[in-house]
Amino acid sequence: MTPPNTHPYLLESASQTAGPYVHIGCLPNDVGLPMYGGANLGARMLGDGFEGDRVTVRGRVIDGTGMVLRDAMVEAWQADAEGRFPPDAAPGFHGFARSGCDADGVWTFETTRPGAVPFADGRPQHPHVTLMVFARGINLGLHTRMYWPGADLDGDPMLARIEQRERRETLVAREEDGGLRFDIRLQGPGETVFLDV
Repeated sequence: MTPPNTHPYLLESASQTAGPYVHIGCLPNDVGLPMYGGANLGARMLGDGFEGDRVTVRGRVIDGTGMVLRDAMVEAWQADAEGRFPPDAAPGFHGFARSGCDADGVWTFETTRPGAVPFADGRPQHPHVTLMVFARGINLGLHTRMYWPGADLDGDPMLARIEQRERRETLVAREEDGGLRFDIRLQGPGETVFLDV
């Protein structure tokens, strides 16, 4: 006997990958669906009225075969230059950005160098941005971090928890063309460290 208010043909199924619909729901303007005045929600980390230093961050999402994913999406969260998060952050600083990859597989957002944010034990962390990657073949978004160049690989409280020191370097951006470059490698040589949060 079927329990009341249940349907045997609507059974629970396994989780699905992001698939092609992530852009329709999260980046509709990128797929030709004009919404939100032509700018996707989260398209800008820095809004009107922001007066601090600006830097462009860009990178690619690369799979285990070395192929660049052109349909991935990257979300970023960070503190402002004083280490504060909205609503206490500087005017015009949103603390969140979202970017789809372009035809060359590059995601991009404009931000500012974040200030130190305390770790759980109160020690300051090196300036970083928290990133989440969505793409086909990924059932749950992947969490990682991008640290500013010059990060103390041994002194930062989170980086120091990564046992293999050479793997810590996969979380540090490099300077390129007046901005920062941070490629995210999903598998294989140089695989980016992902965090279980």
